[in-house]
Amino acid sequence: MYTCKDYEDYRKGDDEGLARIIRDHMDGLIMFLCTFTGDIHTAEDLAEDVFVKIAVKKPHYNGKASFKTWLYTIGRNMAIDKLRKKNAEWVPLDACAELSADERSLEAEYIRQEERIAVHRAMRALPTDYQQILWLVYFEGYQVKEAAQIMGKSAHAAEALISRARQKMKEMLGGIRE
Repeated sequence: MYTCKDYEDYRKGDDEGLARIIRDHMDGLIMFLCTFTGDIHTAEDLAEDVFVKIAVKKPHYNGKASFKTWLYTIGRNMAIDKLRKKNAEWVPLDACAELSADERSLEAEYIRQEERIAVHRAMRALPTDYQQILWLVYFEGYQVKEAAQIMGKSAHAAEALISRARQKMKEMLGGIRE
């Protein structure tokens, strides 16, 4: 059974609990939601909606999954609802690939940027399910089972999906060092 002290504190009246949740989860949630929207600004709006929902409605967190998994699942469901309402198509990852400039040498930074650009370009060319499973597992650090739960898939389906996504990325990135 999982718990989230910050959420429990917030539900008991401690507004700082919500502030800590937002601080800890906002960026990752935005990047995940960007795989649905294809637009960083729309993903930011959706993430805000997720936090407004938990702030206003204070839904029950049952602890069957990690708090982060629960939160991302809410985000996923809200993104799907928004897309259904707009009758939109699934759009691949695009403007979400912001690069870090936290390297010691310009040469090393340049190489890393080129590699990241290649990875994000390759991800944009993948089917949406591949993008999402790769994002959740490699960028967010979820286990495949948790990613499956967020994506609304069985663990077996997620294992097959990650395997196919990895293989496709290897084919697309052949020259990039591992």
